[in-house]
Amino acid sequence: MSVNSLHYHYDVPGDDFTRAGMASSAVKQTLKQLGLDPETVRKMSISLYEGEINMVIHAGGGEIDVDIDDEKIVAVLTDHGPGIENIELAMKEGWSTASEQVRGLGFGAGMGLPNMKKYSDDMKIDSKPGYGTIVTVVVKIAN
Repeated sequence: MSVNSLHYHYDVPGDDFTRAGMASSAVKQTLKQLGLDPETVRKMSISLYEGEINMVIHAGGGEIDVDIDDEKIVAVLTDHGPGIENIELAMKEGWSTASEQVRGLGFGAGMGLPNMKKYSDDMKIDSKPGYGTIVTVVVKIAN
């Protein structure tokens, strides 16, 4: 596969669970159309879905920018939510600040950030309380 470089931008609406996952589904479809191996597609799809759901639950939405080249897929998820108070705590499986209402919908189990880390080859969180969060995930393309 040789794609040189592709860029995609998605707006993620906040508090709209009916549209949550649309960006990650679109990226998954694009990666399949590019002929990427199923494991690469799976890793990026899971990472993006978890991040997208986090944006809907915790941040009132945001934006996702995805860049694809011959070696890797880089997704930058930017929100303007409240930021993450304690990143180390937020990375613990099962820890969540989701409301009971969100949990009642089947979301907010505290696996979003841990799954993003698990299914990406690299992940960086830049967050400051009161200023939002930027999460960058990288998945290397298997050859």
